Amino acid sequence: MRNQASFGRTDKGSVPSSKPARHGIHPALFYAMFTLLLGGNGLLGTAFLLSPDIARLLNGQTEQVVEAYEDRIAQLRVEVDRLQSRSYAQAGDINLQLQELSQQQEVLLEQHQLVRALVDKADELGIEAATLSQPAEPVAPPAATPVATSTGNPDIGDTAAAVTRMMDETQFAMTSIAATAIARTDSIVGELADLGIAVEMPDAEDGVGGPLLPALEGGDTAPMVDDANAVMDALLRYKAARDSIDGAPVHMPISGNFRRSSGFGNRTDPFTGSRAFHAGLDFAAVTGTTVLSAGAGTVTFVGTSSGYGQMVEVTHDDGLVTRYGHLSGFLSHEGQRVHTGTPIAKVGSTGRSTGPHLHFEVRKGDSAINPKAFLDAGTRLRALLS
Repeated sequence: MRNQASFGRTDKGSVPSSKPARHGIHPALFYAMFTLLLGGNGLLGTAFLLSPDIARLLNGQTEQVVEAYEDRIAQLRVEVDRLQSRSYAQAGDINLQLQELSQQQEVLLEQHQLVRALVDKADELGIEAATLSQPAEPVAPPAATPVATSTGNPDIGDTAAAVTRMMDETQFAMTSIAATAIARTDSIVGELADLGIAVEMPDAEDGVGGPLLPALEGGDTAPMVDDANAVMDALLRYKAARDSIDGAPVHMPISGNFRRSSGFGNRTDPFTGSRAFHAGLDFAAVTGTTVLSAGAGTVTFVGTSSGYGQMVEVTHDDGLVTRYGHLSGFLSHEGQRVHTGTPIAKVGSTGRSTGPHLHFEVRKGDSAINPKAFLDAGTRLRALLS
């Protein structure tokens, strides 16, 4: 046709363009790729946030993690039973493989029971066993018609690998619980030792005995039982160390609005203007502010003492004594057993005082010790436990 242009030629009246043709990504294609990339990232982020295993790990939901782990064990047990119920023609060593797999499955169940008890105990003490939340690869579904080979059935290999992987996870869970408990115990014992406080730790050999009888064949405990006992010993030692923190005077004796107005050591006396020794820390606060016991112990003095005004004295289980001076009132009585944070008095300005504040002392025998070292140690220990 006359009006139809042909490739490679121009109409006579047309003027060819002097600008070369541009080659590149069409804008519509560019924006489509950008939208696709952005949407993919959004879907990936949503999948990450909604992943059950990851969400449980981030939220620290130990109970749900353990239950999910037990479901996986149950699924593996069903898989083992399925493999045992199937018949294989000319299976060769299939029966032996199934027997070994069944033994592994029983060991896994026993191992998990031990780990479950340890996880519960660790959870009570604030130690999370997040290692059990590591997702295992699902067992591949069997083929419609399995074919036995001289090297065994592939279904058995996959199931055995899953069982072995979960056994490794539970073993690693025990190891991580023990490592965390031991590290925390050492930190607590070290902090308190620096303050001159000895921690009484349970001895693994305490309370053992019995008649001497000949050894029995096969009477030795399984290695995983010994491992579990070692982990439990580590948890019990950690509990003893953690409980010792409550008895140590390492906690703040006051809460709310206050400020430290004077430190420990030599200072200019507010009454004489000369240098004098200050045996404690002063915390300025409003009259009537509650004074708290800095640690567990027994109230051994409630009354008036020269220079201190109205004073409360608490003797702690480790032999240290804390004094609380310049009080406006008492909330405790002599002979009362108190714990960390028990209200024992109210801030005041009695005795040798220029204004309402709490005078806080830590004493060992007849000597005053800098309370700041105790309160700083308490801050570090609280951070460790949290």
